[in-house]
Amino acid sequence: MIESKTIIDMEKTGNNLRNYATANGYSVKDIQLYLGLSCPQPVYRWFKGAILPSVDNLFRLSELFHIHMEELLVKKHSVEMCEEFTFIANDNPMFIKRMKAYISLLVA
Repeated sequence: MIESKTIIDMEKTGNNLRNYATANGYSVKDIQLYLGLSCPQPVYRWFKGAILPSVDNLFRLSELFHIHMEELLVKKHSVEMCEEFTFIANDNPMFIKRMKAYISLLVA
């Protein structure tokens, strides 16, 4: 069985969070205070894509930016997912071929 992997692109999601904050005129300190965080470090880590905000914090950020929560998250593209499968199953070329075919059907 293949280990489940997230399909959220953490780096692009971090950039997305930073862009929404900047576009709305919020600093890291503003976000820290709004969310009631004891220090700004988590916000910096979110912006770098090192970690993701909790669901509660994602929800509150979506309210702050006046968007849906899903708009803050960026999914990995099918090519990136294929690369992960390639890494997982590098000794099984038939598995890779089948997964690429399946994913191309999903995104068509």
